[in-house]
This record gives sequence, C-alpha cells and structure tokens, in this order.
Amino acid sequence: MKKLILLIGVVLLVVALKNFDWAGAMDDSRAPVMRGAALPFRAAMLYTKEPDRELLVPVKGVRLKGIANTWHAPRPGERLHQGQDIFAKRRTPVLSATEGYVVRIGENSLGGNTVSVLGAGGRNYYYAHLDSYAENLAVGDHVTPETVLGYVGTTGNAAGTPPHLHFGVYTMEGAINPLPLLTERN
Repeated sequence: MKKLILLIGVVLLVVALKNFDWAGAMDDSRAPVMRGAALPFRAAMLYTKEPDRELLVPVKGVRLKGIANTWHAPRPGERLHQGQDIFAKRRTPVLSATEGYVVRIGENSLGGNTVSVLGAGGRNYYYAHLDSYAENLAVGDHVTPETVLGYVGTTGNAAGTPPHLHFGVYTMEGAINPLPLLTERN
C-alpha cells in the first residue's frame, strides 16, 4: 500500500512539473512575487551546472593587482577572514562577479548591508559592508556581471575602517578563497 501511495505521489509530481509554465516562471518581467516563487526552480538548475572557474572583480574600477590578499587574516574572537576585502571609494558600484540569482538582501552584525547571489554549481557569492543597495534590486532577480548590486561602504563591523567590499565565496564544503578566481574586467 505504501508503495502505491508513493507511486501515485511521483506520478502527480511528474504531471505537475510537466504542465508547469517553465517559460513564464523564468521570465524576469513578471511581478516580484513570481520572481521569488520561481527561485527554487532557478536554484535547482544552477546546482546542475559547473561552478565558474573565473569571476570578474566585483568593484568597478578596481584592478586585480590592487587587491591585497586578506584571506584567513586573523579577526577578533579567534576567527579567520573568510573572503577578500576590496578597498575603493565610498559609493563605488559593486557589480555581480558572475551570473546568478539574488537569494538574499539584508543586514547582519558582521556584514552590515549584504547581498547574496547564487551562481552555477550552487556557489553563494556574498557581498558585504555595502553603503546601500542598488535601486529596485530584489530577491529572485537574475543578475549578470553588468548588474550593480550596491555600493562600497563601511556597514556592519567595518564601521571605522576605510570603505571596502567584503567578497566571500561559499561552496557546499564551506568558504573558499575568491582571489585565485578573480580576473580583470575590461
């Protein structure tokens, strides 16, 4: 009996997925509610792709040679820095380093104003200490390396430091050093 119920459930799921409006769900011109509703499907598709081997420097005008390696630098509370700090003038545009979907926009005590983008291979790209967010940026938005996410700032635990972006890359296994992946923007 349990097998029959499971089989019926699988058949109903297959029928529902087959009849789902996939093109409409992936159309970013739909209302924000639809963008958010389609996010789980978009995320599932991203997990099936190979992760990016190269990422574009996420701060406009910053050259790769101008980024000091801050990976695993000591932090208060015996923490190690899990990203790269990219210094620039306050309000310099922060661009997505890759193609993906915005999965979180919000604040926390360490990162201040943050944006998280889900990319290929299920990698999460974390942009922190933003002065402000890009106008009209919303969870579920499709982003490309030309998309402005926000602007360099000093929010969160960066208060009192020079303006910078904290850029982190997280895999299923944990944080990885973004610096070896970064390449110049043209």
